[in-house]
Amino acid sequence: MAKLIALYKQPEDKKAFDDHYFNVHAPITEKIPGLREMKVTTFSGTPMGEESPYYLMCEMVYDNMDDLKQGLRSEEGRASGKDLMSFAGKLVTLMMSED
Repeated sequence: MAKLIALYKQPEDKKAFDDHYFNVHAPITEKIPGLREMKVTTFSGTPMGEESPYYLMCEMVYDNMDDLKQGLRSEEGRASGKDLMSFAGKLVTLMMSED
């Protein structure tokens, strides 16, 4: 199993971020070939009661690293990346993992 993890910092306008993320970006991303599961988590705070420096995490699961890389190179993967940079380029950190 391989994952692409997107970790988003707190946006200035959470409502605008949520609107774009859930109504535009997620539907584009869900069409990437080979994507098995897309799990979105929003953060409510830290154990010390502080606001988390992170707002949202998305885990995109693929069968293996080759499928992940092929998905990112696909037309749908490129569209997702282009959209991501247009609305959250300064907020997002992307990481890949393989189990």
